[in-house]
Amino acid sequence: MAKLTKAQREWRPGMPKKRRSTKVMFASTVLLLEAFVAFFATLAVFGLKRGEVQPALILTFGISLSVILILACAVLSKPWGIGVGWVMQLVLILSGFVEPTMFVVGVLFAACWWYGIRAGMRIDRENAQRDREQAEWNASHGDSGGSAGVA
Repeated sequence: MAKLTKAQREWRPGMPKKRRSTKVMFASTVLLLEAFVAFFATLAVFGLKRGEVQPALILTFGISLSVILILACAVLSKPWGIGVGWVMQLVLILSGFVEPTMFVVGVLFAACWWYGIRAGMRIDRENAQRDREQAEWNASHGDSGGSAGVA
C-alpha cells in the first residue's frame, strides 16, 4: 500500500479541505511555462551559437535554468518564494544577452508573473472574505454542512 501523506493521515470525516492559494497556482504555472521556454531556447542557442560558445556550457546553463525554474515552484508558498520567482524573472530577461529574442520573451513573462501574483493575491483575499462570511452565516443559522434539502 502506498505511503499516506501527513494531510491524509490527519484527515477525519467532516473536516473542511484547506483552500489552495490561487497566487501560488498562478505563479507555478508561469514558472513551469518559463522552464519549457528556457529549455527550447537552450536548444535554439545550442544550434545557433555552437561554434561561438562551448556546447557543454550552453547546455549546462540552459538545462540548469530549466530545472531551477521547476524547483522554484516548490518554494512559492514560503515567505521568500515569490522573491525567488522575481530573481528568476530577472535571470530570464538577462538571458537576452545570449539570445536577443529572450529580452522580449523575458519581459513578457515578467509581465505575466506580475499579473499572476497581483490577481492571485486579489482572488485569495476575496476567497478568505467569502470563507469568513460563510462561517459567520453557518454559525448564526446553525448550518454546519450547507447540504440541507439536497436529494
